[in-house]
Amino acid sequence: MKNLYTWVAALLFVTLAISVMACTSASSAGTVTVVDRPNIHAVNTNYMGYRAPLRPLNFIKLPVGSIRPEGWVRKFLELQRDGLTGHLGEISAWLEKDDNAWLTTGGDHGWEEVPYWLKGYSSLAYILNDPKMIEETKYWIEGVFASRQPDGYFGPVNERNGKRELWAQMIMLWCLQSYYEYSQDQRVIDLMTNYFKWQMTVPDDRLLEDFWENSRGGDNIISIYWLYSHTGDAFLLELAEKIHRNTADWTQSTSLPNWHNVNIAQCFREPATYYMQTGDSAMLKASYNVHRLIRRTFGQVPGGMFGADENARLGYIDPRQGVETCGLVEQMASDEIMLRITGDPLWAEHCEEVAFNSYPVAVMPDFKALRYITCPNHVVSDSKNHHPGIDNRGPFLSMNPFSSRCCQHNHAQGWPYFAEHLVLATPDNGVATALYAACKAVVKVADGKKITLHEETNYPFEEDIRFSVSTEGKVVFPFYFRIPSWTQKAKVCVNGEEVDAVPVAGKYLCIHREWSDGDRVELTFPMSLSMRTWQVNKNSVSVDYGPLTLSLKIAEKYVEKDSRETAIGDSKWQKDADSQKWPTTEIYPGSPWNYSLVLDKTEPLKHFEVIRKSWPADDYPFTVANVPLEVKAVGRLVPEWKIDETGLCGVLPEEDAARGDKEEITLIPMGAARLRISAFPNTRE
Repeated sequence: MKNLYTWVAALLFVTLAISVMACTSASSAGTVTVVDRPNIHAVNTNYMGYRAPLRPLNFIKLPVGSIRPEGWVRKFLELQRDGLTGHLGEISAWLEKDDNAWLTTGGDHGWEEVPYWLKGYSSLAYILNDPKMIEETKYWIEGVFASRQPDGYFGPVNERNGKRELWAQMIMLWCLQSYYEYSQDQRVIDLMTNYFKWQMTVPDDRLLEDFWENSRGGDNIISIYWLYSHTGDAFLLELAEKIHRNTADWTQSTSLPNWHNVNIAQCFREPATYYMQTGDSAMLKASYNVHRLIRRTFGQVPGGMFGADENARLGYIDPRQGVETCGLVEQMASDEIMLRITGDPLWAEHCEEVAFNSYPVAVMPDFKALRYITCPNHVVSDSKNHHPGIDNRGPFLSMNPFSSRCCQHNHAQGWPYFAEHLVLATPDNGVATALYAACKAVVKVADGKKITLHEETNYPFEEDIRFSVSTEGKVVFPFYFRIPSWTQKAKVCVNGEEVDAVPVAGKYLCIHREWSDGDRVELTFPMSLSMRTWQVNKNSVSVDYGPLTLSLKIAEKYVEKDSRETAIGDSKWQKDADSQKWPTTEIYPGSPWNYSLVLDKTEPLKHFEVIRKSWPADDYPFTVANVPLEVKAVGRLVPEWKIDETGLCGVLPEEDAARGDKEEITLIPMGAARLRISAFPNTRE
């Protein structure tokens, strides 16, 4: 018995020692927890969130310029600067300065196009710290300040039936907010305060009556909340109520105010925005409902978007139906806003789905032209009229730098806004990464201490993401990491030691510890092949590899055309614009595209093989030649699946329609495929 007691005592001593060691380890490493959202019960003392009584934001955007992208995101931004975004002022008639509506009282052009372009151009200038672009931005901003009227109104006067149309002002307010983040110019606060006081004087029956402004009143509310959080002026919350009741109703359960693709991508966030004031959960749920409703009805396709090649139409649900480039960038912006409002990882993941798979191929690799419409199944990109296959009549598929007043200018926001959300502040004076890409960010944490966070990765083309922390002294703060829902057995290490908590897919891992200069965090998100079946579209399938969706590798034949001859009807360009310098590019298939995937009956992806290739020297992975990832698969030709009478890829054939011999085919990420089949008919053998 004595020996038994001795043995038990020894066991208890060892157990206690191990426990103490574990506690000491946990103490030195801090605490690691799995959470659904960041802690919103604290108030960030370093960055401006939403002022009470507005609900707190889950994530707070850093001032523009705080984040310097690296790798492929920076390459995209440099291509924008050197391509269409940076030079649009030289070719777009809407941006001509003589008699421009934003620079001259009674000016006759540029009403919508100037702020559309400027909100992306200005953020691009600040992020790249480009002196020439910053100077150009200030020229336009000074024009905005000069347009102020004694009653508080600013900008062009665009009246219809005696009612002022305010949509262009909504866009310009976003430009002014970015400018304030960069400059702290008090004139922004003064202009916005006086303008919103003017809006208060407009009777309800004369406010937001036009189609665009009525649909998009939520953008006005976002600016109101931004200003309220800076000034605390009580009238602003009253104005937000007024704007909401005069905005189209995006809370309907089974229908929408209209079915225009950009409006849907942009306006579904309005109820969630207003929820921040009311706290009514029905408003928040309404935004989720619209997002799901449009995808349940018209979005049974890969790439994150939905079929609405101008408007969503009953019966036009095949993956050959596309969406405007405007719709792509507005969806990304909405996802980023919804992420800040809700903290829900869903929105980060959806933003990545659109950003990685759909948006890159809406532009030429050199960013010198774009197309109006891009589709999940898109096998010809010419300048022909494809109506009624496409809702609108006109040349909407070719890459034209002169075409489409909206997308030509509005495309500019996509990558700058994405870059601005790579690192976010949290209410508890911490930091978070919900979207992943290489960058450096200077962030204030804890009680105002500055740290530099360096993220190194080739994500989404690789599984590893590495962070290093630079700080002058030790500092305690929480660091949140989104764990993607598609990964299994994610791994997180701090200074080479794996953390105790098990990362959970679809949640955040929070590391709250004392951080020292040189501390490192390494994330590994294992990627694997998976498959989605789109039942309403003939049980077609798409194949994913982590966050990347795959498309058939199709040889792309580029044909240059005169941009003046192939532009959309309402396009205008400056008289000195050189169409030879800015050609239209048509893209035609140089290899067969009409393949069915051959899938194993019991393990559908059994014979698929992932092949990794070297990273491109120019840091640009979104082309057929450069993409560093391929997947070998087996396919069969489907001879009856052809170009149809409208000149589009025919609608999907039925399952098991293939009659050709088995062939090895190559799949690549759809974000690198400007011609693509990403929703496949399939044969199971």
